[in-house]
Amino acid sequence: MPEFAVSEEKNRWLRQKMSELKVREEELEEVFVRSSGNGGQHVNKTSSCVQLKHISSGIQVTCMRERSQSVNRFLARRELLERIEAASGVVTSGMKRIIKLRKQKDRRRRRSANS
Repeated sequence: MPEFAVSEEKNRWLRQKMSELKVREEELEEVFVRSSGNGGQHVNKTSSCVQLKHISSGIQVTCMRERSQSVNRFLARRELLERIEAASGVVTSGMKRIIKLRKQKDRRRRRSANS
């Protein structure tokens, strides 16, 4: 697995998560295209946007958050793993956050309806 321009701890976490979900690098199809949005001349001249597809599940992710291609490669893999995990029925951290926000909204709605 390639090393990305993030901390060693994050690289280690990514390798561990990929092995937990049994996702291999060979199952990933990666395409680099030009980004859009902020970043000025740099993003207009380089292909820093990463499109990542998991061949066996068909899940596809596009990441162009950062100006660095290497960081975008890491972020795309992280997002892809989260989507694969969510598709398998496991409650992910993103899903927990959404559930928490829904509970807060319901609580506020009940309070305002009772007032």
